Amino acid sequence: MGYIYHDVSIVASGAIFMSVNDDSGNDVSSVSIRDLLARRGLGEDVLVATAMELYVPHPGVETRDSAEQVFLRELELALSDPNLCLLLYAAILLEDAGVKRELPDLPASAYEKDLNYLLADEVLGQVIATYIAGHKGGFEYARFDRNKPGVLRELGPFMDDAIAGLISGVSSNMYTRGIKH
Repeated sequence: MGYIYHDVSIVASGAIFMSVNDDSGNDVSSVSIRDLLARRGLGEDVLVATAMELYVPHPGVETRDSAEQVFLRELELALSDPNLCLLLYAAILLEDAGVKRELPDLPASAYEKDLNYLLADEVLGQVIATYIAGHKGGFEYARFDRNKPGVLRELGPFMDDAIAGLISGVSSNMYTRGIKH
């Protein structure tokens, strides 16, 4: 799905607003990142199931049920941050461009095979994980990126790393803040 941006407005505060339409002309400017992810089969249930594949009991999250509850709370907190939502949206746009073979200066085969020299996807995943949870998120990202649990095995090169970054950052906070609750 592509997006058409138009009707850009800049208000006195400097904030930029734009109307965004999908390929069918539907206004999607008020769509949340949750909705965009869900449309791609990445609803909360899928994210939780993927995270729980690498779950390890810790103080405060001794059971899978308690881990799922804390994970959902941390996911809600993370997705309330517009900067994080924009990083995830960037991954969606990059993935869409890759599918259409429209990534600038990148042969289609590099996208399709997720070649080792393609680092932008890894950087995006690392940035998301560390943005959410600092260095501990980065370490957790390496674990999720290496093991590719759940839905991560099914996603393209940008989305697998962005979602791995989201899940690993949220998981890191789940373990840390689980102790406090």
